[in-house]
Amino acid sequence: MASLAWFRLRRISVIFCAAIGFLMVLTTLVPLTRWWALRLASPWEDSRGDTLIVLSGSSNDEFVGYNTYLRCQYATVAWREGGFRKVIVSGGPASSPQSLAMKSFLVSVGVPESAIVVEPRSTSTRENALFTKELVSAADGKLVLLTSEYHTYRSARVFRKVGLNVSPRPIPDISKRSSSFVGRWPAFLDLCAETIKIIYYRARGWM
Repeated sequence: MASLAWFRLRRISVIFCAAIGFLMVLTTLVPLTRWWALRLASPWEDSRGDTLIVLSGSSNDEFVGYNTYLRCQYATVAWREGGFRKVIVSGGPASSPQSLAMKSFLVSVGVPESAIVVEPRSTSTRENALFTKELVSAADGKLVLLTSEYHTYRSARVFRKVGLNVSPRPIPDISKRSSSFVGRWPAFLDLCAETIKIIYYRARGWM
């Protein structure tokens, strides 16, 4: 009986590993991740306005992670286009805020320190929205939300849910990573995690 149970467990393990391997190969060879990310960003617009809200992403201890760095790069581009009067950088945790590192980056590339407002407490997209709302007034004019393309669908709806009427400005994150075969599998896992978060946020009524 024990040998039969072991055989079944072994068979299930082999099938599971084979399925994962097939999925990795399929994801690597087919540009599924880019298509999926662009669907979450649709419609793609380089929105302009008065206040630019930039959300933090991944972190590496006290240093910004790759997608946070990308968002700061594209926030710089948006600022240099002209029109924005204020930039809100949002992201914690409070013990080592990503938003402070984001501010340092933006200042280093020429964004005036006086134009940057830091929101250092948030540790989730919902907290990004709630805590940013405390920093926004009617005088801030049109609000533009800048984040990775795959994060745009959820974040824009979360901000609107708390009463901030934002115009999305997605930036190419997974679209960039998907240009490399090596980057497609990690990008696929990020998209799976984001889809789970979308389902969770919908179930909680946060978007």
